[in-house]
Amino acid sequence: MTHTDDLAARAPLATLRPGRISPMRTVPEHIERPEYMFHSGPEVVTASDIKDAKTVEKIRRAGKLAAQALEVVGAAIAPGVTSDELDRIGHDFLIAHNAYPSCLGYQGFPKSLCTSINEVICHGIPDDRPLQEGDIINVDITAYLDGVHGDTCAMFGVGNIDEESRLLIERTKEALRRGIQAVRPGREINVIGRVIERYAKRFGYGVVRDYTGHGVGEAFHSGLIIPHYDAAPAYSTLMEPGMVFTIEPMLTLGAIEWEQWEDNWTVVTVDRSRSAQFEHTIVVTEEGAQILTLA
Repeated sequence: MTHTDDLAARAPLATLRPGRISPMRTVPEHIERPEYMFHSGPEVVTASDIKDAKTVEKIRRAGKLAAQALEVVGAAIAPGVTSDELDRIGHDFLIAHNAYPSCLGYQGFPKSLCTSINEVICHGIPDDRPLQEGDIINVDITAYLDGVHGDTCAMFGVGNIDEESRLLIERTKEALRRGIQAVRPGREINVIGRVIERYAKRFGYGVVRDYTGHGVGEAFHSGLIIPHYDAAPAYSTLMEPGMVFTIEPMLTLGAIEWEQWEDNWTVVTVDRSRSAQFEHTIVVTEEGAQILTLA
């Protein structure tokens, strides 16, 4: 391999800067709002993380809509397209199906989905920066429908991407698959992170610890925490049939330390190494797990 070929295989140095953020989009009055839109501060939801069959089906419908929105947004990703335009596409899709974009207004978040580009670990705010050839981008979108949330995210390459970034995306998706496979009633929740971290460490990837999966349903984020690293003996809650939560590993090409932009949302790696994330909402079944965010 020549020096030029080697450079082409490596992820480029991060150069992301904040762009301008457009005004918050509007949602028709007839669309039901989540409870956090009616007060300041965190959510006030006391529902159990164990859902009955009727609630699981409602979450499945919301999750399916979120997954469909993710597909539509993903199809629009290309060099020159702004993340603000992706936000508009996802927003318009959800409200056209009478769903509320859960991110919009959540503790002040100004947009309808998160777009985390290159070194952004999570919570990137869509803005007017055009996507560039070789970027990687995570789109995180949640639909609130019939009183419940369905939460999902996925990575996309922008045009042709380097091999190191391509493998990071491929392996982060596989880490999610393995985490879901580890779900069984009677197992401790920390098993999920043990499986994910063991796989990620094979490639020298960092496994972000401070941002986790979470219980979801009537609440956007319940108090249930799903770590993606080997946290044993902590997080020893036993999984039970009917338990609904997200698994959403965030892997990096370097260190896991992070810092936040002045917007108080965008989380980036301190060493500016690239990061990738995939997410599904799942329900624990008698046999294992079922994904609720499939299109």
